[in-house]
Amino acid sequence: MHPLEWHGHAMTKRVAALAGCTALVLSLTATAPAQADSRDLGRQTLGAKDGWGSYGTGTTGGAAADAEHVYTVTTWAQFKAALAAGGSAPKIIKVKGTIDAVSEGCDAFAAPGYDFDAYLKKYAPETWGLDKDLSGEPADSPEGLRRTSADNQDQAIKASVPADTTIIGIGKNAGFKGASLQIKGVDNVIVRNLTFESPLDCFPQWDPTDTSTGAWNSEYDTAVVYGSTHVWMDHNTFTDGSHPDSKAPTYFGALYQQHDGELDIVRGSNYVTASWNVFADHDKTLMIGNSDSESTAVGDRGKLKVTLHHNLFRNVIERAPRVRFGQVDSYNNHFVAGQDYVYSFGIGKESRLVAEHNAFTLPNGVSPVKILKKWMEAPVTATNNYVNGKKTDLIAVHNAEIPGETLQSDAGWTPTLRTKADPAKAVPGIVDHRAGAGRIC
Repeated sequence: MHPLEWHGHAMTKRVAALAGCTALVLSLTATAPAQADSRDLGRQTLGAKDGWGSYGTGTTGGAAADAEHVYTVTTWAQFKAALAAGGSAPKIIKVKGTIDAVSEGCDAFAAPGYDFDAYLKKYAPETWGLDKDLSGEPADSPEGLRRTSADNQDQAIKASVPADTTIIGIGKNAGFKGASLQIKGVDNVIVRNLTFESPLDCFPQWDPTDTSTGAWNSEYDTAVVYGSTHVWMDHNTFTDGSHPDSKAPTYFGALYQQHDGELDIVRGSNYVTASWNVFADHDKTLMIGNSDSESTAVGDRGKLKVTLHHNLFRNVIERAPRVRFGQVDSYNNHFVAGQDYVYSFGIGKESRLVAEHNAFTLPNGVSPVKILKKWMEAPVTATNNYVNGKKTDLIAVHNAEIPGETLQSDAGWTPTLRTKADPAKAVPGIVDHRAGAGRIC
């Protein structure tokens, strides 16, 4: 039996939304013997009309869990055991402290015989060239040993979240380091009040054919919503922590990329609300829809309905988000850019993005034209947004400065699932002080 500490609570009344906080509805457990503390975050559910996650059956996570399916975990082994315990019963997993999924370091995953220096020597562009990828390399080659090592890490750091589950951090210092949360093929999941330090890919792959000069490619999103419905990500902090890309080395003249996305919502996922999160110091931040291919489109069309509100995007370079196919409502978010800023909203294939009442803080010399990036033809609604305290027509600025990439106005739909839209000028003060882990009020 795994050493899991468990305890149960029940809720018997509803609580109105607190000023400036996400609307919360506390669920009823009919069999509970007594009324419990109304501040039990594990029992809180997504409020009515709070974004796409509230659509239809809504998002309640594990709020209906009985006492036997409420766990408090302090280690990676306990966390994975709690995810697997109890079959299909609703569950609440309370995370205490920081849980490190790679506490033994990258060397623990390395296949016998793997040597990075040998890898660099064999696949250097001056000897290997740039016209052939490494897919044909045998198992005992440096690339084959890298693949085995990567498989070892993949199995170790990924954690699959079942349906009807709430994962909640206890206090202000709960979270995960080096983990990849997989919300895959399930319905009804809540993840709140956690700090995630992005997983570091110990074994990135060199692809000589990626761009004209080759590139390093990494795996492992911090959290991925894959083919899942009714998901609420709230008051979490996503960061690269002690391993920012700015400190990464270069090999073969290319950045040794060891991070992928912070949050990706892909493969037909639907009805997702991401609220009051902090996304910080990252490159490929948030992607909604992961491919333009027609085979992927079959599962994505009519889905990928996502609401982003009251999130802080601080010093992220791009994809905040990049959207394909999705009907996405992004409002009351604060974007604070650094000098390496590339874009915030990526307008991709068949996307229907509504971006309203957002605030952007750009450094001197960075033009608002960067906020919208056109990847493919798709209409977008972008109204009542403020840049450095001034109301700015983002589409007009983009079209005036980049006439060769003219954006169409009007995404063709009007969001109705909003609890409240704050004035864009007030957003920095509201979001900067209330978003992120440890700030649920």
